[in-house]
Amino acid sequence: MEPTFSLDDLPRRFADGQVTTSVQSRQLATAIGRHAQRIGNAQAERAQIFWKDFAALQERFAAPKGAGSLSDEALGYARNAARRAILTLDTLRERADNDAAHEAAGSPPVLSYRSEVVLDGRKLPRPVNYLLLRIVPPEGVTTFDWKRPYLIIDPRAGHGAGIGGFKSDSQVGVALHDGHPVYFLVFRPHPERCQTLADVMRAEAAFVKEIGRRHPQSPKPIVVGNCQGGWAAMVLAAANPDITGPLVVNGAPLAYWSGRIGENPMRYNGGMLGGLAGVLLLADLGHGEFDGAHLVSNFELLNPSRNLFAKYYDLFSDVDGGRERFLEFERWWGGFHYMNEAEIRWIVEQLFVGNKLSRGEARIERGRRLDFKAIRSPIVVFASWGDNITPPQQALNWIPDTYADEHEIKICGQRIIYMIHEKVGHLGIFVSSSVAKKEHAEVTSTMKTIEALAPGLYEMKIEEEFGEGVHKRFRVSFAERRVSDILTIDEDDRSEETDFAAVARLSEYSADAYDLFLRPLVQSLVTTQSARLSRELHPARLQRRIFSSKNPALHWLPEAVAQVRDREEKLASDNPFFMAEQLWAQSVMQGMDLWRDMRDACFEIAFLSLYGGPLMHWVGRFNDFQRTLKSPAELRFLPAAQAALLNIGRGGFPEAVIRMLLLLSEARGSVRRDRLERSAHMLNCDEPFASLGAERRAALIHEQSIIVEFERDGAIETLPLLLPNSEERTKAVGAIEFVAGAIEEMEPRTLHMLQRIRKALNLPPIETNLTRADPLDGAEEEEEQAA
Repeated sequence: MEPTFSLDDLPRRFADGQVTTSVQSRQLATAIGRHAQRIGNAQAERAQIFWKDFAALQERFAAPKGAGSLSDEALGYARNAARRAILTLDTLRERADNDAAHEAAGSPPVLSYRSEVVLDGRKLPRPVNYLLLRIVPPEGVTTFDWKRPYLIIDPRAGHGAGIGGFKSDSQVGVALHDGHPVYFLVFRPHPERCQTLADVMRAEAAFVKEIGRRHPQSPKPIVVGNCQGGWAAMVLAAANPDITGPLVVNGAPLAYWSGRIGENPMRYNGGMLGGLAGVLLLADLGHGEFDGAHLVSNFELLNPSRNLFAKYYDLFSDVDGGRERFLEFERWWGGFHYMNEAEIRWIVEQLFVGNKLSRGEARIERGRRLDFKAIRSPIVVFASWGDNITPPQQALNWIPDTYADEHEIKICGQRIIYMIHEKVGHLGIFVSSSVAKKEHAEVTSTMKTIEALAPGLYEMKIEEEFGEGVHKRFRVSFAERRVSDILTIDEDDRSEETDFAAVARLSEYSADAYDLFLRPLVQSLVTTQSARLSRELHPARLQRRIFSSKNPALHWLPEAVAQVRDREEKLASDNPFFMAEQLWAQSVMQGMDLWRDMRDACFEIAFLSLYGGPLMHWVGRFNDFQRTLKSPAELRFLPAAQAALLNIGRGGFPEAVIRMLLLLSEARGSVRRDRLERSAHMLNCDEPFASLGAERRAALIHEQSIIVEFERDGAIETLPLLLPNSEERTKAVGAIEFVAGAIEEMEPRTLHMLQRIRKALNLPPIETNLTRADPLDGAEEEEEQAA
């Protein structure tokens, strides 16, 4: 046996160490430069605003409106501020009381719609704390059982359920108003004993099957996953590829090591906070349950000025107008839920720290590997540049980690569509009314036609077209993209992801060390009572409950509220004391943001310094891997590709029409939704396609897409073999020209392809007055015969 190390290896190892050190230095320089630039630009811009407002305040104090007006304004401000303070305190009291009542009621979901329980996860063979709800349509809204149902999976990440249906303008509302039956997946606060994520996945599969049983005439249900619910939906589809329809994944982290240097500090938590061992300790202190308040606290600290100050100041500054909105949101934000140790351990070990899901190595249980390539349902990914919890890199980098290139996506028959919003935040992706009215509404509309889209990778683009309010319409198109386009979203080269491999390995060792040496002692000292006490004293709960009606220090509050509630003190917006208050609040938020930015910069620099060197890269060498991908040259010789290419000259009218539609789509490079809708109508409603069934149509689209991808010229030349007589050729070309639409709307490449198809079929060149009627529409044929 050869030794694992010899003196001959020293030069090579020394050179590798030099390269690693050079990369580390570059990463540190990049991080420092970007942090300094962002902090400098943000603080300089806000300082200019501050001093401009300060000068306006000085002028206002120097120029009172009249004799004695300054003292009158001071007195008016004092009365107004005192009233606002009392009402704000009363709102915090009501929030605390709402929390207590909500918890006593079992922390039901915060849906704004009525619902009924369809299936209780506790009654399944492996009990779980999940329930399947059917949303009852509100008055005036009708749903149809034959329309594709929706299943919305809410995130179980510390908070309670219901955020996806939190408002009437929401994912639920969009689907309901389009006539779709809607189901909602919710969960109870505490997990069932010995519950695992494998049990949860089986329960979700049972729920999807129950939805299918209740809607036998509809296509397979659309599964919408928000945040944590997004990767749960992907896990469900990877483990059960035959039961789900299209997947809509909103703000879901799937490639956990990804991000941009100088941004996205949350991904460093695993390395800087002890990895898995700290999570196991917290679960033990909770007597086997991990408290979701820990996760909520992490979310709050990502933006402390907003979560710890600004939202309270916004309430204080407009307590009359903002009270109900504040209480409504806080009812969800403060509904802390729990996980079993097995559940949080799997999440940290396989996802947050190990990043195994994206790399195809995650196992939901022993011997059962999860592979995104197994998913056959179309996937729609919604990300945002304004999301500091799931940046676009984490939402999308699983694609290049899974597929060699866009050709492999087509060979697998997969359709992946992504959309990146410019600025909406993480919660806004599935809470914002404006997003619901535009992005989610257009995604819902797209679901009707997505399976008529040729396999491949697309970016969904939504452009405002015309109209106002509810009558506003949007132009939607699907631009073909390459897998390399996903990689260009990250301006860096992903080299810093190597640093996380050492985090993963050290996390495994620290967890083993804790399990062997400290866990027996910790578990022997923790009791049910001590676990309950630690939950009650958690800062996230304490900061809310301290304002409860049970606090004797607030016994005076109800009487004070009664005295001031109806005595609204009108305050002019240019009151100098109110202007000073706003300036003070602005300076506090600016100071807290500066502290956050400095903290994030130090956090990242410490991480890169600690884990970016040669020693840590050596430590993490066994965890630094990517799944083995086929080279692009090998893809043509995959069995699925070879089987399809053997059929290049076989088939009939359906194969020919689908092939020609794919040729036109490839020539355009993008697909407008109106054309996709015409194509979907023809493939689903017109004969001979309607009688084929969904699975056979999907198989034909898959086969013909491979033929067009690898043998485009041959695909055109063999069309006469599929359409042997002139009548069929005329009818088939008429069908694709109906889908293509008016000539004046066509691109030159589309026209060129149509001319090539006509020439191959011995048909005359394309006419300028193309008919827009569907030649396969049986109703129109009957009308012609009657005439």
